[in-house]
Amino acid sequence: MTERLYLYDTTLRDGQQTQGVQFSTDEKRAVAAVLDELGVDYIEGGWPGANPTDSEFFENAPKTRATVTAFGMTKRSGHSAENDDVLAAVMNAGTQAVCLVGKTHDFHVKTALGISLDENLENIAGSIKHIVNAGREALFDAEHFFDGFKSNPEYTISAAKAAYDAGARWVVLCDTNGGALPHDVRAATKALIEAGVPGDHIGIHTHNDTENAVANSLVAVAAGARQIQGTLNGLGERCGNANLTTLIPTLLLKEPFASQFETGVTLDALKGLRQASRMLDEILNRVPQKQAPYVGSSAFAHKAGLHASAIAKDPSTYEHVDPALVGNSRIVPMSNQAGQSNLRERLSAMGLDVKKGDPALARILDRVKDREAAGYTYDTAQASFEILAREELGLMPDFFEVKRYRVTVERRRNKRNEMVSLSEAVVVVKVDGEKTMSVSESIGPDGSDQGPVNALSRALMKDLGRYRDKVSDLVLTDFKVRITNGGTEAVTRVIIDSADGQGRAWSTVGVSANIVDASFDALVDAIRWKLLRDGADT
Repeated sequence: MTERLYLYDTTLRDGQQTQGVQFSTDEKRAVAAVLDELGVDYIEGGWPGANPTDSEFFENAPKTRATVTAFGMTKRSGHSAENDDVLAAVMNAGTQAVCLVGKTHDFHVKTALGISLDENLENIAGSIKHIVNAGREALFDAEHFFDGFKSNPEYTISAAKAAYDAGARWVVLCDTNGGALPHDVRAATKALIEAGVPGDHIGIHTHNDTENAVANSLVAVAAGARQIQGTLNGLGERCGNANLTTLIPTLLLKEPFASQFETGVTLDALKGLRQASRMLDEILNRVPQKQAPYVGSSAFAHKAGLHASAIAKDPSTYEHVDPALVGNSRIVPMSNQAGQSNLRERLSAMGLDVKKGDPALARILDRVKDREAAGYTYDTAQASFEILAREELGLMPDFFEVKRYRVTVERRRNKRNEMVSLSEAVVVVKVDGEKTMSVSESIGPDGSDQGPVNALSRALMKDLGRYRDKVSDLVLTDFKVRITNGGTEAVTRVIIDSADGQGRAWSTVGVSANIVDASFDALVDAIRWKLLRDGADT
């Protein structure tokens, strides 16, 4: 027999408190749709009345299998629950469930609210009863629960029990400051259960200020809690919230959780986890965290030759789960630590079957090591590595040849006497024996200069002859610059991330003492790799 464990997502409310994050209403709806498809049980949409975006979201809330939940706070002292306008705005959102946050730490009751401890208990109970009497499901976020338990455990438990006794479906224990450690969470959760609040009415809401949010959530479940709150990609103020993209696969794939609990997420839905994570990063225009557990691009990367050799025989030797279960894939990056096992595994993934002992393998390894000594890196620039390997194997087509290019950046005053810059690039390429020259400026939608690399990209792709249409959907998604040595003769390494309309994403590298040269080399590799993958004729 398995127990039901409920997943509560607060990406759209607590996640929106991340510095630099502000969802539009349409973005909120897009995220809600992905969360619903994934299979979470609750989607906290925001705080109605707190800002126009949240209010608009609830005015036309999406139709979901998950329970859309409105967030607010318990009634204020001196007001009845029925006459509190802040609480009324939350109730008027019309959601099936309402989550209210209230104080459970005596220090905050006295200093932040300035009321008596008993009065705070009355506010909690009165607010929860108001929600229940309206036929809604009530959740109580017990703010500062773990800090309060250390300070005055009797009062903190009485505050949580006040919500439960008033009819709260869930009493959610919040590590508001993010400083609790697993032993703190275990002790406090067990104490509340022993005091009379059943575990199947207890939730856990942790913050990641000590990098323990996921661990604290799992410990709370082991202690008896049956609801976990968190966010996609661990969004949240300060250091973030418990990361559902880590928690969900852990619950489904790791023992004892996998055998003991059932969640709303199926194993089929779990295969969309990486895509859900990437979708959120795309909405926020954030670079995905490569080392993110389960869903990061490096989560199943095997760099050492010994590892790659073992992986080729049995992936479980160095992988704790099958990457396909979470929608991810295995990569064997090339570096100056690589051996022939790595290389043959990587070539095989590219569709190239090179026999053991082939002299080309040694040539490829030597070239990788020489180039990395000069500042290149192929750990992440897998597309550039594929081009290098194919060149050594004689399998890289010559789509086009760059004869020369020129970039100028002019700084001048405009008609409003403002100092502005203008980048212009000229590129001469040879395609099918014919030379063409293209000129392009780098001007964004708002009329601002987008820089010399953008100008080069536009000029290069402007006229590639019969290849022009094949690169029309190519976009540069990220641009990273690193100085590989010091001094006035510094060498610059540029990594360019690209994507296309088919959903593919790839990275290329360029190195030069001149940042424009390095950028141009990485850009040329990006175009050559796309043409290769699209099967362009030569």
